Amino acid sequence: MATLGYCSAAHSHVGLVRQINEDAYLDRPEDGLWVVADGMGGHAAGDYVSSLIVDSLRRIAPAGSLQDYEAALRQGLAQVNDAVREETRQRGVSMMGSTVVLLAVRADRGLCLWAGDSRLYRLRDGELSPVSRDHSYVQELQDSGLLSEAEARVHPRANIVTRAIGVQDQLELSAQQVQILPGDTWLLCSDGLTRTAEDHEIREVLGHADPYQVVRSLVHLGLTRGAPDNITAIVIKASEPLA
Repeated sequence: MATLGYCSAAHSHVGLVRQINEDAYLDRPEDGLWVVADGMGGHAAGDYVSSLIVDSLRRIAPAGSLQDYEAALRQGLAQVNDAVREETRQRGVSMMGSTVVLLAVRADRGLCLWAGDSRLYRLRDGELSPVSRDHSYVQELQDSGLLSEAEARVHPRANIVTRAIGVQDQLELSAQQVQILPGDTWLLCSDGLTRTAEDHEIREVLGHADPYQVVRSLVHLGLTRGAPDNITAIVIKASEPLA
């Protein structure tokens, strides 16, 4: 298998409306792991859950094979789900939760796991493609042909997700395996970006070479649109096989 080089950068901003940044991220190219979690529940509950996700996944030893790593990551997220359900009961609140999207890589193979509407995109040869598919109320309406993508962006119930960490006793994750090629760019982001920026704008920014500049440009793009929500982005560039 080809051994690729990975260069990544991450940036998160509270936005221009919210008082607390309930997003959290993990940028670990040395482990082949990147994570974005978008907390929900208000009153710092979302902040607690997203931080718990990131802290828990950070402590997982990076297994040698992608299959073993996937098993460990799934187990870690299931344990977080159980902990959040218990914390919700102890606090006596109606809901605490967080979306999650992660990309784990070994050599030229990758795995995306997700629950909710934080996303993974791939830019290859100038074409932007979504890897994940939102678990959300408006996505179900789009799939049924009842709502266009533009209408979904401004729908009053656009913030309702149908899967997330902490919202059900049994965690449901979706998974997608991917092949990674030299020159690929991968983007993980919270919905604070995708609700304010169009795909063609994201594609244009991702085409620049420096991940550090790209993530800051993406967040700045959201801020110029009023940034009603927290914005988090991680950009990963895959390079030619290492010597």
